[in-house]
Amino acid sequence: MDAPGMTTSTDTGQGADRWRGMAVMLTGGASNQVGAATAALAFPVIGPVGVVAIRQWVAGTVLMLVGRPRLRAFTWRQWWPVLAMAVVFGSMNLTLYLAVDRIGLGLAVTLEFLGPLAVALAATRRWTDLACALVAGGAVAVLMRPQPSTDYTGIALALVAAACWAAYILLNRTVGRRLPGIEGSATAAGISALVFVPVGITALYLHPPTPVAVLCAAVAGVLSSMVPFLGDLYALRRVPARFFGLFMSVHPVMAALAGWLVLGQALDGWEGAAILAIVAANAVSAGTVSRGPRLEGTPGRARSGA
Repeated sequence: MDAPGMTTSTDTGQGADRWRGMAVMLTGGASNQVGAATAALAFPVIGPVGVVAIRQWVAGTVLMLVGRPRLRAFTWRQWWPVLAMAVVFGSMNLTLYLAVDRIGLGLAVTLEFLGPLAVALAATRRWTDLACALVAGGAVAVLMRPQPSTDYTGIALALVAAACWAAYILLNRTVGRRLPGIEGSATAAGISALVFVPVGITALYLHPPTPVAVLCAAVAGVLSSMVPFLGDLYALRRVPARFFGLFMSVHPVMAALAGWLVLGQALDGWEGAAILAIVAANAVSAGTVSRGPRLEGTPGRARSGA
C-alpha cells in the first residue's frame, strides 16, 4: 500500500493518458464546430440534407481508406455495434444540421449537448461531477430560454441529435473495445455514406450545387466527421465515459465562437454568462478528476454503461 501523497507509476501513466485524451477532445471539438459553421455556408445552395450527404461521403471514403477494415473477419458481436453506430452517426448529423438551419449553430449544438450531459449524469461516481453536470445543465437551460420567435421544430430536431450523440458516445466506446484500431469506426462511417447515396443524389438534383457549396460541405466532412471521429475513439480509450460526457460541454463554447467568427452570430449577456458557467464546470471537473469521494465509494475507473 502506498504512503499518503505518493504517486505510483501506473497512476502517473493514467494521468498522462487522461490529459492527452482531454487535449484530443479539445482539438476535436474545435474542428467539429468550425466544420459545422463552414457547412452552414452551403445551406442556401444545397440545403442541410445535401451538405450532410457530401459530408458523409467524404468522411466514409477517407476513413475506409485509412482504416482498411477486414469486414469478412467481423463477428456478429462486432457487427451489431458498428451497424448501430452507422445509423446513429448519420441520424445525428442530419438532425443537427436541420436544426442548425432553423435555430442557428450555437443553440442547436447547445441542445445537442444534453446527450453527453445525460451520459455524465447516468454514469457519474463522484459528487463533484454531479454538481458540475447540474451547473452545466442550468447553463444549457439559460441558453434555450423561450423567445417570441422560438422554433420548436428546430428544438425538437436538436433534441433528437442529443439522443443520438448520447448513443454515439457509448457505442463508440464499445466498438473501440471490440475492434482493433479504427476498423469499427471506419466501417460505421462507410455504411453511413452508402445509406446517404440515394438521399444525397435526390437532394443535389433538387438543389443543383455550386463548386463553392460542394467545397464547404467537403471541408465539413473532414473537420466535423473525420477529425472528431478519430479523436473520440482515441479519447474514449483513455478517459471514463462519464468524464467524456462532462468534458464535451465545451462544444457549446466552440459552437458559439465558430458561429461568431464564421457566421457573424453574436451572443447576448445571458448567453455569454451561461457559456462561462459551462467552462467553469468543465474546469472544476477536470481539475478534481483524481480527487474527492465517489457516489458509490468504489475506487477505480467508472464503468461506461455499454
